[in-house]
Amino acid sequence: MRLWWVLFRKELLESSRNFKWLWMPCVFIIFGITEPLTAFYLPDILDAVGNLPEGTVIEIPKPTAGEVLLSTIGQYSTFGLLIVVLAFMGTVAGERKSGSAAMILVKPVSYLSYIFAKWAAALLLVLSSYSVGMMISWYYINLLFESITATSFFQTFVIFGAWLVFVLTLTVFFSSLVKMPGIAAFATIGITVILSFLSGTIENRFTWLPSNLTAYAQEILLLNKWSNDATITLVLTLSVSCLLIIVTPLLFKKKELL
Repeated sequence: MRLWWVLFRKELLESSRNFKWLWMPCVFIIFGITEPLTAFYLPDILDAVGNLPEGTVIEIPKPTAGEVLLSTIGQYSTFGLLIVVLAFMGTVAGERKSGSAAMILVKPVSYLSYIFAKWAAALLLVLSSYSVGMMISWYYINLLFESITATSFFQTFVIFGAWLVFVLTLTVFFSSLVKMPGIAAFATIGITVILSFLSGTIENRFTWLPSNLTAYAQEILLLNKWSNDATITLVLTLSVSCLLIIVTPLLFKKKELL
């Protein structure tokens, strides 16, 4: 446990030196602020830059608070996930390619401690950035639009947070199997695209896919509904994430010994 803690602190220090603890929260904060402000001031923006004929009146329905928060989640679901994948695609693959992993693992360091420390440090950074961004978005939405209840916000936060955990775990998983970070990123993005495609096209048959978590977040915010399928999908997503991070050191060790 003490050895794992040393590795965990090493990963946090490395993330700090790479300014990940600065730019990643900033990105999530920017998305969290931009969506509420854009939705609220959109009529004024169009009026200022639209160059429309005099007397033209544009009536844009004011979005609900739930729709604005869903818009924020939509940004996190696209750009946010891409940032997570690109930030951690080389967390293991990069060290394998440079030889740093071999230098660390010749010491009395277990493969489990090595992988789990990297995953835990990355998870702390991602969830911290996500939490700050969502809280700021919630604050501005409550300030500019009607209030979103704490219950609805927390349920949405947990539901989409599980999807982020899954994508991050998948990134670490593929990063441990290859030496090229780009391949790890491509595999992770490919899996998420396939899952999202299945969710969007055959949603009645694949109601428990992790990618459906975004749809369940929509149900919570727009319909104030937490379904049994949402609970099952949440549990399955976290269970698969745990299984992946348990299997990852075993496969990584096998690849290293070949």
